[in-house]
Amino acid sequence: MRFEGTSEYVATDDLKVAVNAAVLLRRPLLVKGEPGTGKTVLAHQISKALDAPLIEWHVKSTTKAQQGLYEYDAVARLRDGQLGDERVHDISNYIKKGKLWEAFTAPKLPVLLIDEIDKADIEFPNDLLQELDRMSFDVYETRERIEAKERPIVVITSNNEKELPDAFLRRCFFHYIKFPDRETMQAIIDVHFPGIQKTLVSKAMDVFYEVREVPGLKKKPSTSELLDWLKLLLNEDMPLDVLQQKDPTKAIPPLHGALLKNEQDVMLFERLAFMARRQN
Repeated sequence: MRFEGTSEYVATDDLKVAVNAAVLLRRPLLVKGEPGTGKTVLAHQISKALDAPLIEWHVKSTTKAQQGLYEYDAVARLRDGQLGDERVHDISNYIKKGKLWEAFTAPKLPVLLIDEIDKADIEFPNDLLQELDRMSFDVYETRERIEAKERPIVVITSNNEKELPDAFLRRCFFHYIKFPDRETMQAIIDVHFPGIQKTLVSKAMDVFYEVREVPGLKKKPSTSELLDWLKLLLNEDMPLDVLQQKDPTKAIPPLHGALLKNEQDVMLFERLAFMARRQN
């Protein structure tokens, strides 16, 4: 099985190498990069390219590692016992399978996505070390061992909100998705907007990369935001001269709400325009 990208996803050569190395080694693929660079989508496309079912575990700040294995609902069992329900005699009725359990016992080799692992508590990655290493765990309530017949393909994404433990990193194959250069970005746009006017794309990318290079920007616009902005420009039938103008007194790009996502960055562009007007 080799990953070569898909018709919907432009994968750079170094990303292909990383995915195929992780698949060969059966090591979790830890993917980092700016938000909006396609980390989560990558797992979907690996699943599609390898014809493997996708199991998604979206991590939140309250997520515990145990939830990925299983959860035992003791409260429901107690309630059913008080009501005289016959189900209480089989404790497995109150065991809820987690995403790791699903991946370990899937009839076909799956892709397991552990999305945004850095959102959880700092102990979360450490709590998964043994299970990801051995690909097995024990269900103490039923005294059974859940063991993977074949190691699933594991993709773990992180936005670098927290540092991950060294012991966890040692068990992963790491790849950082660099922000696309113009050539790669053009290929991405061609996938999403086939037949789009080349001049519009060229001028829009000029503005986009100029915005990203503005010093002091709190959140640089991402690939997904450029695609949203292009969709709006096409829908509004924006004249090319609006994008071509180099008037520094009008520093904010049209439909800037698709690119600038907080008031600090909008105010920064407004100040730049104000200073340009004063100098003129």
